[in-house]
Amino acid sequence: MNKLPALLVLEDGLVFRGYSFGKNGETSGEVVFNTSLTGYQEILTDPSYFGQIVVMTYPLIGNYGVNSEDNESDKVFAQGLIVREYSELASNWRSNKSLGQYLSENNIVGISDIDTRKLVRHIRSQGAMRGIISSKTTDSNILLEQIKNIPKMLGQELATKVSCKSPYTWPKSNLSSGISNLPHIVAYDFGIKHNILRSLELEHFKLTVVPALTNVDEVKQLNPDGIFLSNGPGDPEPLKEAATTIRKLADLYPIFGICLGHQLLALAFGAKTYKLKFGHRGANQPVKNLLTNKIEITAHNHGFSVEIDSLPNELEMTHLNLNDNTLEGMQHRYLPIFSVQYHPEAAPGPHDASYLFQKFSSLLSKQNRLVLSK
Repeated sequence: MNKLPALLVLEDGLVFRGYSFGKNGETSGEVVFNTSLTGYQEILTDPSYFGQIVVMTYPLIGNYGVNSEDNESDKVFAQGLIVREYSELASNWRSNKSLGQYLSENNIVGISDIDTRKLVRHIRSQGAMRGIISSKTTDSNILLEQIKNIPKMLGQELATKVSCKSPYTWPKSNLSSGISNLPHIVAYDFGIKHNILRSLELEHFKLTVVPALTNVDEVKQLNPDGIFLSNGPGDPEPLKEAATTIRKLADLYPIFGICLGHQLLALAFGAKTYKLKFGHRGANQPVKNLLTNKIEITAHNHGFSVEIDSLPNELEMTHLNLNDNTLEGMQHRYLPIFSVQYHPEAAPGPHDASYLFQKFSSLLSKQNRLVLSK
């Protein structure tokens, strides 16, 4: 089978020549890399990748195909996929189509047969940057000119673009059959992953998922026992309305935040966020739990972080990234509120941090709630 030539062009002028797979055509976005060995289907369907082209550092991608169960949302959100070697042969009993077929069906452009090691080393050195994949033209100068019109990630508010448009309840399995008076959680959808909802469901919560800009009065009408703040794409700083709402909710309910939800919680209490040079994306990040002194191997997907020095007195750091000493978790000193930068639900990734969902469950017990000291 003849392969269609394709180009990857970065905004600093670096050009990679390879071959198109998935949909032929053109796509653009911020080029970032993920160090997971598996989980490309979950990565592609994670709403946090909206606006980004993902480079997989593992050299062989597609060998176990795609199935109908492992999506993290209802569609593909990544703008494109970059791999060293694409395997057209998918060998797995759960597979029902190839990765290339899946990308083509979802109108996603991919490029293979490029030196991903060189590309990732370049991003680590120069930082994440804008790029274009194209099989429409072999003129890199044309693509380099087009890159100038691609918005930079810093300053982009993307959460409301991937959030649900109206509230919905998460489908319950038989996990909670026979259990009455289930705790009710309002989960803010800034780009929520299905496995987060599954993990909350395992704690026997009744879940109502709400749009990113749902106000306090609307939440009160739902009469929740706790609030969950989800992951999501883009820069947290432009979401000022959401941060203001979260600060008001903090005085009323227990809160658990993950990733973008963690960053918004920090902003709500007056902390600051900043863009990381190339971000953390992968299923193998070592994090130290400062409360237990244990090391957890964790899954990450974020390009922004909370400034440790900007934390107000009422917030204390609970988790630290051992690769670069960035903040990975925090809790309120007086209120039943905590958050982490990484992904305890994994998908893909290890389950070292799954205990955090049980921790949230324990906060909903009235006798365990902390009260604001006077």
